[in-house]
Amino acid sequence: MHDTKLNYIAGEWVAGATEIENRNPSDLSDLIGMFAQATPDQLDATLEQARQAQAEWAAYGIERKYNVLMAIGTEMMNRAEELGTLLAREEGKPLAEGKGEVYRAGQFFTYYAAETLRQMGDTADSVRDGIEIDVRREPVGVVAVISPWNFPTATASWKIAPALCYGNAVVWKPANVTPASAVALVEIIARQDIPKGLVSLVMGAGSSIGQRLVESPKVNAISFTGSVPVGKGIAVSAIQNLTRVQMEMGSKNALAVMDDADLDLAVSLALGGAFGGSGQKCTASSRLVVHQSIHDQFVEKLVLGAKAMKVGHALEAGTQMGPVVSEQQLSENLAYVDLAASEGAELLCGGQRLEMATDGYYMSPGVFVGTNNDMRINREEMFAPLACVIPVASYDEALHVVNDTNFGLTAGIVTTNLARATHFRRNAQSGCVMVNLPTAGTDYHVPFGGRGDSSYGPREQGRTAAEFYTIVKTAYISSGTPT
Repeated sequence: MHDTKLNYIAGEWVAGATEIENRNPSDLSDLIGMFAQATPDQLDATLEQARQAQAEWAAYGIERKYNVLMAIGTEMMNRAEELGTLLAREEGKPLAEGKGEVYRAGQFFTYYAAETLRQMGDTADSVRDGIEIDVRREPVGVVAVISPWNFPTATASWKIAPALCYGNAVVWKPANVTPASAVALVEIIARQDIPKGLVSLVMGAGSSIGQRLVESPKVNAISFTGSVPVGKGIAVSAIQNLTRVQMEMGSKNALAVMDDADLDLAVSLALGGAFGGSGQKCTASSRLVVHQSIHDQFVEKLVLGAKAMKVGHALEAGTQMGPVVSEQQLSENLAYVDLAASEGAELLCGGQRLEMATDGYYMSPGVFVGTNNDMRINREEMFAPLACVIPVASYDEALHVVNDTNFGLTAGIVTTNLARATHFRRNAQSGCVMVNLPTAGTDYHVPFGGRGDSSYGPREQGRTAAEFYTIVKTAYISSGTPT
């Protein structure tokens, strides 16, 4: 028997009206646990408490906030093995990636702990005599955090940590596919010196709890990571209350491989970028834009590398690619394989469901050739371990293809030509540009976000996060003449 994991409502762990089960995608016989589903009344109650807690938290001294955030981050890093195992077990990424994600999530909290001590305002003289100006940042209020399942701990942390750093309360609705990691993180947060109800966990369906959350006038800001259609729906709901929004959505990232590239490096970057995390990354490089003069050599090495990848149980030693997260995701992935065939693409390897020692959602990494940038498989985010090779005749054509997308999160180039690297860095129309690096992989202390359908609102991460989690106040002071 498994105890039901509860929601954290108004500072208390409480049951819901219903519950869902959470199973290991590497082994469907492994029941991770049962998880309570919040009710609308519980959501309303925790939102009300969050408003009170936020005012109390904002009045905490900066060293007190610093201690809280440092304690959360330090515990996460110290428990990376344990919590990373839980994450890998419920989400399906290999154990090494799971541990790395938890450790990185801890770093977000320690980074923003330091930021609590670096909150500096600006001063200026007025254009009017005898008046001074003080400019400072104040908390937004109550922040709704809606996080995805593909990075269940890291993505939530890079939202929750800055929200708390800048004095806000958080109401968090995690993805229902990965609730165990959410409960584990909130258990750490709940033990800290924070006001009752400052951080809430409301597990539930997006169509009910999530929708009610984004429609609530008690929410001052919404930070969302997920799909474009859901993001657009959130924006429509948020505007009714003039709630500020920050959204990271889909992408269709390209890695351009030039004729002067280090071929082995290019293949390594493509394999990691396309198939890391089973392709379930918003920064995955599913479009491989390759100069035709090295196309055949690149493809030969890429296919050999894809076939050599060890697909297996997330917790098994040596696994390079785990299962995809759910049956629904696997079905969508296989549907894209069929779509590619109907569009005329040639599947050189992979793209099939695999039968393993344990019953799970396993899929082999697939490589398509004979594709062009007009195909749906190169226009739509697949979120699958599938890579499409697009041949080009020149650097100029490569840059055009890279930019020919409705998205614009990350873009990469593999080249030894400094002029091309510099030109690409300045002209690739994406929020993040990688030179001789995989498209997946960003640092926590600098801005993250994209263009087009990939992002909406202020950037996440680094000091830029203050643009979303704070409101600027400009004060004018006339002190008079001393006597």
